[in-house]
Amino acid sequence: MATIHVDHHVMSFVFGLLGNIVSFLVYLAPVPTFYRIYRKKSTQGFQSLPYSVALFSAMLTLYYAFLKKNAFMLININSIGCAIESIYLVLFMIYAPGRARIYTAKLLILFNVVLLGLIILCTSLIREGSLRLTAVGWTCAICSVCVFAAPLSVMRLVIQTKSVEFMPFSLSFFLTICATMWFSYGLLIKDLFIATPNILGFIFGMAQMILYIIYMDRPKDLIFPEMNIQLDVPSGPATTANEHELQLSTTQTTEIIIHIQTEDTTQNISIIGGSGAGTTAPPIEPSDHESNNK
Repeated sequence: MATIHVDHHVMSFVFGLLGNIVSFLVYLAPVPTFYRIYRKKSTQGFQSLPYSVALFSAMLTLYYAFLKKNAFMLININSIGCAIESIYLVLFMIYAPGRARIYTAKLLILFNVVLLGLIILCTSLIREGSLRLTAVGWTCAICSVCVFAAPLSVMRLVIQTKSVEFMPFSLSFFLTICATMWFSYGLLIKDLFIATPNILGFIFGMAQMILYIIYMDRPKDLIFPEMNIQLDVPSGPATTANEHELQLSTTQTTEIIIHIQTEDTTQNISIIGGSGAGTTAPPIEPSDHESNNK
């Protein structure tokens, strides 16, 4: 009986190519999120931490790929990843409120300047090439685990709010497929620094998809604990919506009920606030009583 022999290098090339394709789709998965941010001119409670960590991971893996021989697959996808994550972070910085913008800038300085610089400096002091590659490989593996663990905060938010508003299914699905491809690629080229972290990536990806299936039929409008804020609005002629735009900042994700009281009307306005991010209140519409007096 004839046996089919598949070349080991061909298989590694195939899985590496598939890993590049799926990873590219993973990098594109947040496009609808950032289109929504661009359209609404607000970050709407989305956080920059996953994208900051992903940029750091791509840059660190790029450094590892340059030290490793015949690592075109890693160089190619991580170069693309650095460019895409940088675009996401620029858009986030443009539309984020002041506090979130400062927090994001601190993350970028911490990860991509201080931490990455220290890693490159310390490993460059190791003269033996194989030992330096091993040190950078372990660092990449640890960082990859952190990247896969970054969505845990989103999973926690899904469980608390019973809503999948901030956890797109497409991203979870492609993360799972991506982890499978890179795990196979790592095994085929006998690189445990690539294969091992993707086991955890597969587990987290499956967990996210299970959560999505559980909560997918729930309303997408998030309902958080209520907090009342008393605001004194000067009495006088009715003003336009733009003149009553309010900027708020919260320290935790919550629904804020603004209680606005004037001589003529009392109104409650609900605002969905993000974690540590300022949110602009929707325009204040005149009440029926005001409309009749105009």
